[in-house]
Amino acid sequence: MATSDVLGSLVQLTRLAPALVIAAVAMGACSQVSSADGARLMEWLRSSYEINMGALLVLALAAGLYILRTAVPRKPKVSVLDFAVHRPHESWRFPRSALRDLCERSGHFTEEDIQFQEKIAYRTGLGDETGVCPAIQAGMDEALGIEPARFEFSATCFPAIEDLFAKTGVSPQQVKFIVTNSSLFNPTPSLSAMIMNHFKMGSDTKNYSLGGMGCSAGVIALDLAKELLELHPESYALVVSHENITNNYYGGKDKSMLICNCLFRSNGAAILLSNKAADVKRAKYNIRNIVRTNMAADDVAYNCVVQTEDAERKVGVRLNKDLVKVGARALRQNMTALGPKVLPWSELAKFGANSALRSAAKLYKPLAGMLPAGWLDPYTPDFKTAFDFFCIHTGGRGIIDGLEKEMQLNRRQVEPSRASLYRFGNTSSTSVWYELAYVESTQEGVGKGQRVWQLAFGSGFKFNSSVLVANRPVREQHTAWEGFDATAMWADLDKLEAAAQAARAMKEKLSS
Repeated sequence: MATSDVLGSLVQLTRLAPALVIAAVAMGACSQVSSADGARLMEWLRSSYEINMGALLVLALAAGLYILRTAVPRKPKVSVLDFAVHRPHESWRFPRSALRDLCERSGHFTEEDIQFQEKIAYRTGLGDETGVCPAIQAGMDEALGIEPARFEFSATCFPAIEDLFAKTGVSPQQVKFIVTNSSLFNPTPSLSAMIMNHFKMGSDTKNYSLGGMGCSAGVIALDLAKELLELHPESYALVVSHENITNNYYGGKDKSMLICNCLFRSNGAAILLSNKAADVKRAKYNIRNIVRTNMAADDVAYNCVVQTEDAERKVGVRLNKDLVKVGARALRQNMTALGPKVLPWSELAKFGANSALRSAAKLYKPLAGMLPAGWLDPYTPDFKTAFDFFCIHTGGRGIIDGLEKEMQLNRRQVEPSRASLYRFGNTSSTSVWYELAYVESTQEGVGKGQRVWQLAFGSGFKFNSSVLVANRPVREQHTAWEGFDATAMWADLDKLEAAAQAARAMKEKLSS
């Protein structure tokens, strides 16, 4: 029965109910009492009409709410059944020492340009196992183009998808939706169509390809797939995240556009979502929350990461000096929206009390002098009380440093992000999945009920959070993390940091 029919019936019931009750009571009473008593009873019923009417209306309302609750379908719960990330082939390995040779062979860069790129590569937390596709390593402009870019996508993403299907036992033909995201490479046919063609999916599969949405697009793709499944019960959705390096190699001399050459590396991640009843117990994670912050209406935020042309009309991505400040603002806005959904009452109470006290101090100036030092400082809620694991986008060492300090995280809590940046470089929208794979592979794994916070941010400017809750104990050795030595990584990073501090101290000494 339609909801409108149910409501119509309830309205009719409320109109007829008083008469029906009066008639029923009167009929029952007539068999037991005299005519005089019956007259008194009828008089009492008439005088109590308003009371009866009110009670019946309350009863009808309660019944209506119950029927609405049971008649209106609930959104099905959407889960991450499993995911897979790609580890580049050994032949793609690009140690930091190879950067100079590549720059010299390309013929595009001066010695100053090369030194600048080497400095970035060594100081931003990359190691010697990152992957760069063969087209770029060839060092020749003619090796770049659409077909090499297509090859990079297929070489990184198809194996991840195959691994995912093998792990879950789901066939490509069972997938109802495909959502891909790639910010800088969006050919025709689309990337999602490439996947459909390669895996020979059914003609009823619906595909979507997101482009130009930056490093936070992985969470956006996850959100879109989740919303699709909430409207289509008993379905699978495949999310494939990727950023293409071949299609975005910059051969110019603008330092603000050279940074991307130093940071970004080949990548690919595939995630399978399900709302099927049969997958309730075996799914890895339930998607608890997705909170998206979009600052595109702000001109400064909009222009801090832009694909453009330099003075010589060479295309690249320019990183503006406002990027760090914009990112901090976006983080605060996102945390403000996310906090009430995930923080315990104790943290919300502290934040509310601090806000009230600061507002009172603004209205009554003498109050500030009466309070102990520090009481009027803005209170940052402790998100460690809400989450067990943090997957911070691998934008660079400085970004991870900033969030580590802002949220007062310890080394172990930022290790998934440090390790992902060190072994794979900046993997753009896929980084939060490389980090979750690290947690599952090399740390203690994820216990049932434990919460994971994926923090993704990028051009637009956008800051997006996804909150995953483990549906069962999760411990898996991902191929991408086989043989990784975290102790050796920390030793290397500490050595580089000591050298950087010594260089800064020397520079300050010479300038004084």
